[in-house]
Amino acid sequence: MKKLSLLFLLLISNHLFAQNFDINALKEINLNRNKNLDGTMQFISNSEYAVGIATPLFVCGMGLLNKDTSIIQKGINMSLAVIANTGATYILKRAVNRDRPAVTYPFLKPLATETTYSFPSGHTSNAFCTATSLSLNFRKWHIIAPSYLWASSVAYSRMHIGVHYPSDVFAGAVLGAGSAWVTYQANKKIRSYYFKKKIRKIF
Repeated sequence: MKKLSLLFLLLISNHLFAQNFDINALKEINLNRNKNLDGTMQFISNSEYAVGIATPLFVCGMGLLNKDTSIIQKGINMSLAVIANTGATYILKRAVNRDRPAVTYPFLKPLATETTYSFPSGHTSNAFCTATSLSLNFRKWHIIAPSYLWASSVAYSRMHIGVHYPSDVFAGAVLGAGSAWVTYQANKKIRSYYFKKKIRKIF
């Protein structure tokens, strides 16, 4: 937890001291974008809502359908990761209170209207939370590779449509992956604790 706290302090410092890089990179991505991809990028960006919610529900559903308690536990763990990540993202947004790029730099051309604060990117954090949860619970390359490809596409799309700085996206990716990892590790410890209690009762 100490390492994670230090990492977030570094991310916030990066937000404060790397503004020039942030806006220069975002200008290149947003103003010089391939406009033929605008619709695709908006679709990818919006897919975070559906995929982020549907994935843990699908896993739980498959577990119930097959009467497999281990799959159900994985689905619940993934659901808890999404909840934890959403809460952490909300708190961090309120703590930093960073305006959206187009508010500070009106020359940008955002393709969506966002009313919340900018740092970190909630779409990116949820996408990487989903991808990391899937990767930790189902350690197969044909799940891990598409998961992170999708999450990275969501992250890039947020800059393409001009609603996030690169540092917002980077912080979101770290926060999402971190939330999934912490939840996964906590779940492992809880299950190990109750397993040990059962063993003690037997002996």
